[in-house]
Amino acid sequence: MREIEIKLRVQDRAALRRRLRRLGFESLGPRQIERNLVFDTPRQTLRASRQLLRLRSKGSRWWLTWKGQPEAGTRHKVRPEIELEVSQGQRLGEILTRLGYQPAFEYHKFRTEFHQPRRRGKAMLDETPVGDFLELEGPPAWIDRLAAGLGYGPQDYILASYASLYLAWCREQGLPPENMVFSRKKLLHPFRP
Repeated sequence: MREIEIKLRVQDRAALRRRLRRLGFESLGPRQIERNLVFDTPRQTLRASRQLLRLRSKGSRWWLTWKGQPEAGTRHKVRPEIELEVSQGQRLGEILTRLGYQPAFEYHKFRTEFHQPRRRGKAMLDETPVGDFLELEGPPAWIDRLAAGLGYGPQDYILASYASLYLAWCREQGLPPENMVFSRKKLLHPFRP
């Protein structure tokens, strides 16, 4: 599978929701907190090769995701992706640490997912500790049409990961980077064997 996506910075969530409704979007469910834990080797070989190994939880559901290196020279972020739902995320985290991977970065976001009936793309409103973003995932032409319909152009497309956005935010704020989380109490980490 290939993932094709962009992010757009959102200044006004309520106005964005109204625009999505006017364009025929429906919510796929309630706003939920997503907790994402990125794993890497002690030498950060995955990060160096621009790959991602992530364990995500949303409610009682868990997903393991691998993402490959993004394609160069594209207007959208295009990369191979393999994702599967797992029933015991905590246990899988323990297996990953025993295989030599370690939690490298954790990030949280409140996500609301939207779709247009009979269309292949999804719009995801993400509320993060460093700002609000709309992620558009789907065919490139659909992404471009929707972005334009929402008042955005290609110059507004963000291809950076949430980790990169967080590190840039920390530099701007003069803060040391840690994890991009709403509360330390909700960390996924204690996977350590």
